[in-house]
Amino acid sequence: MTAEMSFTHLILQASWVVQLVMLLLLLISLASWTVIFRKRIALSHARRQADTFEDDFWSGVDLAALYTRVSRREDEAEGLEAVFLAGFQEFLRLRAQTGVDPESVVAGSQRAMRAALSRETDELELQLPVLATAASVSPYIGLFGTVWGIMNAFMGLGAAKTATLQQVAPGIAEALIATAIGLFAA
Repeated sequence: MTAEMSFTHLILQASWVVQLVMLLLLLISLASWTVIFRKRIALSHARRQADTFEDDFWSGVDLAALYTRVSRREDEAEGLEAVFLAGFQEFLRLRAQTGVDPESVVAGSQRAMRAALSRETDELELQLPVLATAASVSPYIGLFGTVWGIMNAFMGLGAAKTATLQQVAPGIAEALIATAIGLFAA
């Protein structure tokens, strides 16, 4: 690739609209990668915590002792621990009431656990709409840059007396770079 046709040269010589599109796509891409890396860390942490809690839960330890140990920790319970705490707390609360049948105690505990599970799932799914929006919008933003760049190339070609590939190539190349960046951001 010659110095005239380098990516840097094409980006710097692009129209301000195409440069703005490329900058917007770069920002969307950076935001997406930030969310992706944070999600990866959060999901790895959640998986490790879940594995540790499951090992404790299925080890045969007394559930009351497990509840006491988990509830007395300084850091807030997350993941499976939070679901277990919500269910066990509701179990203890309902069991302490007089006249409550065992089926109601179990149903109440299940309801509390479902609500806690829903909260934990919502926490893990936070910022996923950012990724979905970036994936669906980026190609269209890149396409806008492409259309703008090609339109500029043809307007320049229309103003020229002779039509050559050398006159059109830089404008079309800049437009295709906008498309490529849009697809990368998606």
